[in-house]
Amino acid sequence: MKYYVLFGPPGAGKGTQAKEMVEKYNLHHISTGALLRKEIAAGSELGILAKGLIEKGCLVPDEVVEGMIENEFRTVSGVEGFLLDGFPRTLPQAEALDRILAKTSEEVTATVSIMIPDEMIMERIKGRALKEGRADDASEEVINTRIVTYHNQTEPLIEYYTDKGKYNEIDGTGTIEEVRDRIFDLMDKF
Repeated sequence: MKYYVLFGPPGAGKGTQAKEMVEKYNLHHISTGALLRKEIAAGSELGILAKGLIEKGCLVPDEVVEGMIENEFRTVSGVEGFLLDGFPRTLPQAEALDRILAKTSEEVTATVSIMIPDEMIMERIKGRALKEGRADDASEEVINTRIVTYHNQTEPLIEYYTDKGKYNEIDGTGTIEEVRDRIFDLMDKF
């Protein structure tokens, strides 16, 4: 089983690229954002808690996200692997993912990091808010909080996965097709 971590700042195009990656490589896409939005739409206790945190630009507690991820690993079959999008976002989450995978003698196959400059993050997220009507993308203050959170909490994963020989960076600028081709060229090597 292959386990890919799709990595990059908010608005880098992870969700857009994930659809193509899942289809080409027969992967199950695990988007923490989508899992959380499903809970919010259902009005579950987790969804209510998550909604309040997300609207402020904060992260949902690790143990909640980790439980959802581990459940996906256990219950999904008929795929060549998993594509994690939005998890891990912090060093403790990366370590937790390693522990979860170690239970079945598995490990992260590789990270695919789509990188774009901060100015492009703001442009893309504002555009997404208008196009998709996503409240979590509408406020410039929330977007700035997400950018700062990414730099402070998620960027340390670059060193973590580089040290393990699992970090791979893709230039996320250009057309969707150009970025997709770069990703496919990389993934064809695994």
